[in-house]
Amino acid sequence: MLQLNYIRENKELVIERLAIKNFDASIIVDEIIELDNLRKSTQTVLDNTLSEGNKLAKEIGKLYSTGQREKADEIKVQTGELKKKAKELEQKLNDVVANLNEKLVELPNIPHPSVPKGNTDADNELIHEEGSMPQLHENAIPHWELASKYSIIDFDLGSKVTGAGFPFYRGKGARLQRALINFFLDEALEQDYLEYQPPLLINADSGYGTGQLPDKEGQMYYAGEDDLYLIPTAEVPITNIYRNVILKEKDFPIKNVAYSSCFRREAGSYGKDVRGLNRLHQFDKVEIVQIQHPKKSYETLEIMKDQISDLLRKLELPFRIVRLCGGDLSFTSALTYDFEVYSAAQKMWLEVSSVSNFENFQANRMKLRYKDEGGKSQLAHTLNGSALALPRIVAALLENNQTEEGISIPAALREYTKFDMIN
Repeated sequence: MLQLNYIRENKELVIERLAIKNFDASIIVDEIIELDNLRKSTQTVLDNTLSEGNKLAKEIGKLYSTGQREKADEIKVQTGELKKKAKELEQKLNDVVANLNEKLVELPNIPHPSVPKGNTDADNELIHEEGSMPQLHENAIPHWELASKYSIIDFDLGSKVTGAGFPFYRGKGARLQRALINFFLDEALEQDYLEYQPPLLINADSGYGTGQLPDKEGQMYYAGEDDLYLIPTAEVPITNIYRNVILKEKDFPIKNVAYSSCFRREAGSYGKDVRGLNRLHQFDKVEIVQIQHPKKSYETLEIMKDQISDLLRKLELPFRIVRLCGGDLSFTSALTYDFEVYSAAQKMWLEVSSVSNFENFQANRMKLRYKDEGGKSQLAHTLNGSALALPRIVAALLENNQTEEGISIPAALREYTKFDMIN
């Protein structure tokens, strides 16, 4: 959530920068400022009313103590009217504040100056590409056929037990999943991240804190009886550890990593690009989260980008990095890099990670602050990245490493899988 004072002091800049996200903020910014003016004026009248009531209450006490009961009773009528007025003003103030907050949460985060203009992923900016494209044998097949051929992933069984988008992993497929999770976690631990195993359900306050609510409510699975949501990513519970927390400058950087299953309804996803592992409702992911000092958050973003790049190099996957354009940038992000790996049998690039800097947008919603050297409370910056999401990594590994004899496992994973080939 954008800070109210920032909006007031930088009205034209806010409107201009949010236009990069294809968001017209001209009307809502004026509404926010008008509501804030009304909030201030209502608060002033309320304060004056309460002050006058307190003053009269003291006068009544003095009058009673000196035997001037009749005059005290007259003033008592005035205090009753002031109490009624104050109650009405408090209700008005609460309504104005609620309306103001509803407007504030409609505003997306302001994009970083480096974010390019654009409407879709076709307008994203390619900033890096590396790795050799695999040369497959003439009988190469896509991963969903490989999964069936080697009995390592069962999509039909998942549809029978749950529904489409909930596959079963079996045998070496399950072991490959476990190997990747452990490999990603161990790599993060070597970079001094603290490991968490978070809950898979969150309350509405947590969803609000990281921006999933109200923006992505329709994309999350909801357990209505308990008013809880299945997490779309471990980012949500891990970042919310610090909701309503005041840190010290010496606490930075805070570096956490978590493995979790993730759940996304993915409503409206159809077509050939969602086949097999390309788009699932339940999938596994290792997430890295950092809480950082505002002056160091963009330096940290580059470090996290390099960490994810190193994972892909170790998996021997060709990959590229794109800077998301304004139209493809998420509601909460100020700057996002997407990582894509090349899937040889499908002949397409598959997104496997996003690493983002939210600046103080999430922190403002969560009231995540730190005390600076002068003892003043400031908003921290939050960052997160997938390191990595498994389904499309598995898809690319299966397709790119298929041979006539079977599927070769990259050297970096063999100590985790305890096998070299799937055949």
